[in-house]
Amino acid sequence: MSIEVGSKLQGKVTGITHFGAFVELPGGTTGLVHISEVADNYVKDIKEVLKVGDEVLVKVVNVEQDGKIGLSIRKAQERPKEEMASRPPRPARPPRPARSGGNYGKGGNSGARNQRPSLSFEDKMNRFLKDSEERLSTLKRQTESKRGGRGARRG
Repeated sequence: MSIEVGSKLQGKVTGITHFGAFVELPGGTTGLVHISEVADNYVKDIKEVLKVGDEVLVKVVNVEQDGKIGLSIRKAQERPKEEMASRPPRPARPPRPARSGGNYGKGGNSGARNQRPSLSFEDKMNRFLKDSEERLSTLKRQTESKRGGRGARRG
């Protein structure tokens, strides 16, 4: 029996791992249902949802050239269009906080970033190099003080 992408088949769970479940399909072939394809909601432990020997309806998601078969239980379930349309909308993401540094957001002047003189590429690189060297020297000082100064050996 040839397995085609998009077909729905009845299978039997033959093995469970932390990343998914192996399902034996008609004809003796085995495919993998990834843990993200088991249910519509988040599944932390697949053993809470499936166990070896369960009969499941799966949809063939992909068939790779090396013979691996990707399956999905959640895509095999028929859901009416009304149910999908009546899902609650995703909550909007909260706005990102403004970045600190520079003149942004200080003094209530919303046009502050437009008033800064534009720096040349060389000036930007020099500023970056200076900041990087300062951070590196601070990091070195902190790690040396934790080790007991220069030349200290751990024993």
